[in-house]
Amino acid sequence: MSTEPILMEVSEHVATITLNRPERLNALGGAMREQLLAALETAETDPATRVVVITGAGRGFCSGGDVKEMSERRNRDGQSGMEHQPGNFLPMRDRILGKMQSLQKPIIAAVNGIAAGAGMNLALGCDLRIASDRAAFGEVFVKRGLHPDWGGTWLLPRLVGVAKAMELILSGDIISAEEALRLGIVNRVAPHAEFAGAARDWARQLAEGPPVAMGLAKRGIYRNMHTDLAAALEYETFAQQIVWSSQDAGEGIQAFLEKRPPQFKGR
Repeated sequence: MSTEPILMEVSEHVATITLNRPERLNALGGAMREQLLAALETAETDPATRVVVITGAGRGFCSGGDVKEMSERRNRDGQSGMEHQPGNFLPMRDRILGKMQSLQKPIIAAVNGIAAGAGMNLALGCDLRIASDRAAFGEVFVKRGLHPDWGGTWLLPRLVGVAKAMELILSGDIISAEEALRLGIVNRVAPHAEFAGAARDWARQLAEGPPVAMGLAKRGIYRNMHTDLAAALEYETFAQQIVWSSQDAGEGIQAFLEKRPPQFKGR
């Protein structure tokens, strides 16, 4: 396998981005952030890509920030605020999460193992999540004396509510895939032996959908989390007008009348 920290391949309209530091449980270090952003930007502009899957190589999804690198940076640069340190990675983190939300293609986190700290929040930043029954999740920042980042304080309460998010963040407890499913953190759990196939099948199913309509729907969901009903209805009218004139809308209606599966082209 390649030693590049981020791998990407496209097959059947699905771009699979793999975090590739298995010896460190795919901890976010080195050039991973820059390469992850580059992979997302490639997926955004690639007409062959309709769905993105983010997963991890080896036993883990992502164990969070590279603690060894954190220690080396702290020893080298002292205790100055992170925003003042050379090689600041915070803007790169923000650009990645912003790109994930603005990307008008569904992003699935295929959580094959531990997703801890920034790794858990990277998964939460995806639109959908499927987990192996061997996966586990934890907002472990407090156990390192750190504050949550990678959007955890924004993303987690919206999935599980304030009280449960408070419990998970303040305790740093690790929870199982089944508990994550019960709480609504993940959409699906699959037996580990069937996990890769289940994630691939789900991505392929989504890739068969109408790209324009799905992209606008994703945009609408995130946008309308911060608006009132009137503004949401206004956006829906705008989006519906766009897709109504598309070839895919015509194909969807015709396929329904002819009682056959639609063949969407993204036009």
